[in-house]
Amino acid sequence: MGVLPDDDEARRYVLGPGSVSWRIAGDARLLLSAGAALVLQVAHPTVGAGVHEHSDFERDPWGRLLRTLDFVNLLVFGGPEAAIATGRGTRAIHRQIKGVLPDGRPYHSLEPEAYAWVHATLAETIVSSYVRFVGPLASRDVEAFWQEWRGLGRLLGVRKRDLPATWADFGPYVDRMARERLEDNETVRGVLRTLRRPTAPPLPLLGDRTWGLLRIPAARAMGLGTVGLLPEAVRARLGLHWTAAQERELALLGRASRLVTPLAPRPVRQMGPTYLRLRGDALPVAPELPRRQRPAVAA
Repeated sequence: MGVLPDDDEARRYVLGPGSVSWRIAGDARLLLSAGAALVLQVAHPTVGAGVHEHSDFERDPWGRLLRTLDFVNLLVFGGPEAAIATGRGTRAIHRQIKGVLPDGRPYHSLEPEAYAWVHATLAETIVSSYVRFVGPLASRDVEAFWQEWRGLGRLLGVRKRDLPATWADFGPYVDRMARERLEDNETVRGVLRTLRRPTAPPLPLLGDRTWGLLRIPAARAMGLGTVGLLPEAVRARLGLHWTAAQERELALLGRASRLVTPLAPRPVRQMGPTYLRLRGDALPVAPELPRRQRPAVAA
């Protein structure tokens, strides 16, 4: 089995409307977990160094978010050609990301552990934020989602042996990474600083006055989601304070979000195809979307 699968193998991992990932990974409310996913990623020393030296996150956080959304939505919802091209393109970009850690050791973003960790963190935050903000998930659905996610990892060149074999193995994997590999570093602190004072998103209809009204509640919600959705072992490793009052506040936010689930319009619950249509020519590859999408499976 090669680092990247050939076309025949790759097509076995491409997802469609009947998949669990289509049902749960496209809900717009999962955006509240974007900060948690990034903190998890950059707490790995290799990823943190790569983002610090090769990314402009602090100057352009919305650009980083759009690139991540492009990547996830093309991989999950883009169809066979787009998903396969996204996987190969992502692998190619990471070949160029390398340098030297603060302690003098060389790093490369394609180190198997670090590369797999980035993919795993997205699964962690998708599941945790879905349960928190959308609704419960049956254990069989979580396991099915994880097996689909491991398959998507193959499209990126993530070796299956570098990821937990089952979701039951996932918690111990995260605990081990927190204990043995993750660290507080300047990139983690930079991400947290940026999320506490978010700049206005590049939306033409959003003026300074409107953003001035929205910034504080947006920063509060993002801050709660960022720290509150981190696994407890990771919060402890990074020295992030989390109080009972903050947990109650996040619980109230989650309850309010779950209450509107039956009324949420399809573009909120199935944002993936809609997002790809709206991004249009800005996407790095063209998705294959039917003219009309129906919800995959009722939650």
